[in-house]
Amino acid sequence: MLDRFNRHINYLRISVTDRCNLRCRYCMPDEGIKLLRHEDILTFDEIAGFTRLAVEKGIDKVRITGGEPLVRKGIVALVGMIAEIPGITDLSMTTNGTLLENFASDLKKAGLQRVNISLDTVDPEKYAWITRLGDLNDVSRGIETARKAGLNPVKINCVRPEAGSREEAEGVGEFCRKNDLEVRYIEEMDLEKGRFSKVHGGTGGNCAECNRLRLTSNGKLKPCLFNDMEFDIRTLGYEEAIRLALENKPEKGETNSNNSFYNIGG
Repeated sequence: MLDRFNRHINYLRISVTDRCNLRCRYCMPDEGIKLLRHEDILTFDEIAGFTRLAVEKGIDKVRITGGEPLVRKGIVALVGMIAEIPGITDLSMTTNGTLLENFASDLKKAGLQRVNISLDTVDPEKYAWITRLGDLNDVSRGIETARKAGLNPVKINCVRPEAGSREEAEGVGEFCRKNDLEVRYIEEMDLEKGRFSKVHGGTGGNCAECNRLRLTSNGKLKPCLFNDMEFDIRTLGYEEAIRLALENKPEKGETNSNNSFYNIGG
């Protein structure tokens, strides 16, 4: 698929839930969030049906995100449904890793190929502070289990703060070097202010080469992370939503006041 700027759109990111078992300070506000109603969340059949059409039109890379995708009941079955779609060459998941120990083997068997794990520090106390609820030991076990299950390469997503010390990010980098893990540094972003940059070690954040569409957990297809534009796949139909997203995908990101990272998948 080509958008109006002749960019090859072949990557679909699917947020399967707005729920998460952590409360990271740069993602979740102190006062908490208003969660979507369960009936507003896309069903597995809707997600698989939309993905099937998107693949027929040219998508070949799919990433499952959240919130935290592993808190979605039946997530292994959903991965299996997506993995069975002919034409997908890259099926991955972004997770905080805290539940991965219990899921890695089954996810691999279902057809998941690799994982990206969010990790912003290797200091247990600082990790607990950043995430409000997290235990670094859970992530460590999740990483090791993922590697043993064959979800390789295991990539680590590390958010670097806009201001202040970057000591934590340096510690994550050293941890990755010692453990043969790939690290991707992501500068702390702000949707409302339109603050974003290229991902160090990855391909995100480069508007000129953007190849992505994003599907939110309640069925909004977004052509750009940093834009309020979205097309409801339930009311418009799958094909029309894809057509409009392609025709209206902006040349570059600006601001997004309608979404937050916890409900759009980053």
